[in-house]
Amino acid sequence: MNRDKYIEKIFNWKKSESGYFLKKQPHILEIPSQKFFCITGIGDPNKEEFQRKVASLYAWSYAIRMAPKKGWDIPNYFPYVVYPLEGEWGIQKKYLKEKKPLKEHYAYRIMIKQPKFVTKEIAKEALIRIKKKIPEDLVEALTFMTIDEGTVAQVLHVGSYDDEPKTFQLLESFVTEKGYKRVTKEHKEIYLSNPERTVPEKLKTILRVKVVKES
Repeated sequence: MNRDKYIEKIFNWKKSESGYFLKKQPHILEIPSQKFFCITGIGDPNKEEFQRKVASLYAWSYAIRMAPKKGWDIPNYFPYVVYPLEGEWGIQKKYLKEKKPLKEHYAYRIMIKQPKFVTKEIAKEALIRIKKKIPEDLVEALTFMTIDEGTVAQVLHVGSYDDEPKTFQLLESFVTEKGYKRVTKEHKEIYLSNPERTVPEKLKTILRVKVVKES
């Protein structure tokens, strides 16, 4: 088979779902129910524990992506590009009154979106198949969830993660201007760049908050 024709048949979220990811200006949108592989945690994302959890999510996700090469016939399977890492970020309850929370105070749920053909049964089988590749203490912590985010406001941030507050200010002003308000203090980040291969000033990250229309 011609390699270029094969590549064209691979579902690529960067093209097919570009409206969710690549608009540079702040905007309001509705996010439909989506399936995710998830894991929760607390503390500094720069520490080893966070990286262990990220690696576990990718191992689980690639178990499904590479299923045909492993002789696993998944119903309705189609080749696709694995979705990017996402993270929901907040502050641990005991630190909510802190004026300037530290990274050690974070509470998070990180996740990787899954194609529509992935079911609970397929997710469970995938985890069984790669169980030995995941730290034993994390296997039970991994979950398969359907999440309905609803109405959100988001913007594309380009630059270091530490510079996100400036972009959040821009997003907050946009939300107010459009007659909306935030539902919670938590927010979501979608990581479109690999921090190990991208210089900080060129990192691309979607910043997203849940909103409702002001009455």
